[in-house]
Amino acid sequence: MPTVIIPSLLRKFTGGIERVDVPGKSIRELVLHLGQQFPGIDQQLLHDGDIRPSIAVSIDGEIATGGVLDLVNQDSEVHFIPALGGGSL
Repeated sequence: MPTVIIPSLLRKFTGGIERVDVPGKSIRELVLHLGQQFPGIDQQLLHDGDIRPSIAVSIDGEIATGGVLDLVNQDSEVHFIPALGGGSL
């Protein structure tokens, strides 16, 4: 089962859990299952049915570009990476 690493900003939805095994073969399925297990987290990751523009997805160390359509393997490690805010120089 794929493992999702929960970013610290979203751990309030998981009760502090950092890693969770989630069934699914695509990012869409992972997010839907996360939302069932941890209500509200899916709304933080999705906007209009796709990954929010402010979130990057890493699958097995590679930045994914297919949004919710990206496929994962049963032993994949998935990271949802929130954009870092910054100021001007």
